[in-house]
Amino acid sequence: MKRVIIIGGGIAGMQSALKLKHRGIEPLIIEKETELGGKLRGWYVLFPSFTPASDVLNELRNQVQKAGIATRLNSTVESFDRDHVILKGGERLDCDAVILASGFTLFDARIKEEYGYGLYDNVYTSADIERMLNEGRVTMKNGERPKRIAFLHCVGSRDEKVCQKHCSKVCCITGVKQAVELKQFFPEADVFNFYMDIRMFGPGYEEMYREAQIRHNIHFVRGRISEASPTIDGRIQIKAEDTLTGRPLHMSVDMLILLIGMRANDDNASFARSAGLERAENGFFAPRDQFLGNVESNREGIFYAGTITAPKNIGESLNDAAAVADTVAQYLGA
Repeated sequence: MKRVIIIGGGIAGMQSALKLKHRGIEPLIIEKETELGGKLRGWYVLFPSFTPASDVLNELRNQVQKAGIATRLNSTVESFDRDHVILKGGERLDCDAVILASGFTLFDARIKEEYGYGLYDNVYTSADIERMLNEGRVTMKNGERPKRIAFLHCVGSRDEKVCQKHCSKVCCITGVKQAVELKQFFPEADVFNFYMDIRMFGPGYEEMYREAQIRHNIHFVRGRISEASPTIDGRIQIKAEDTLTGRPLHMSVDMLILLIGMRANDDNASFARSAGLERAENGFFAPRDQFLGNVESNREGIFYAGTITAPKNIGESLNDAAAVADTVAQYLGA
């Protein structure tokens, strides 16, 4: 039986393994964390349907378990090629093909010091908010209920100053989703979204954006926050410009939430060197062809699934996984 090693046990890795198993190919998932699920483990509900992330995650995990798919958890890949993977410690695993599905890294908001993340109380990231929502409690540092909340889009995306010129694609809809959730938690609060451009590309996204404005009275301001600073009473003073009116804007908020983007993994560079793979300018891996080979690498026998090639939403990552399984099966003659 042909064997395929999948590097990464997130949604793309699990779905790839399930589809390969269905085709009679033996998959092996290598995951560096202690459990499968990747970034989906940190989500509360999913846009635009508000489906609990746990529903999707548990279904995939259960299917992987029922299918008897082999997994190696808490295992770090040092290098690989089309016919083998070397784990940290030197163990070699042979295979007939490799699928790279190791995903992305969230931008470190501390790099943008002007927004005060890690420096001031009540400055959070979108990942922090998802964690709080999962815990069932969203509070300020002093435990009080916020009366004014501001979201800032494109932190670590479309920003040449931090070498992240690409759009992270799902930050806008994440900001809308979380704004609605916090408005439901704190109906008395004013909620603002500061954005460069609102990009609602997916099915149901534009409708959700309109509902946020009309039903939940969430305010959208076209303009970037240039600076955030603490006030004596523990609030955050923000400076911005409303680029639609050309007017400067000063506002004090109780919570400032930074919508952090996706960036390429640090180990992409070493993986590219070890396997002779090509990367795009933004550090993600470049597929063989954007249209006819978008799950194939420039090296025969090495394939891609999910956000290893670019920011994607969950549906796109799952579709990638199904496509790569078919492509790998064809490559192996299965």
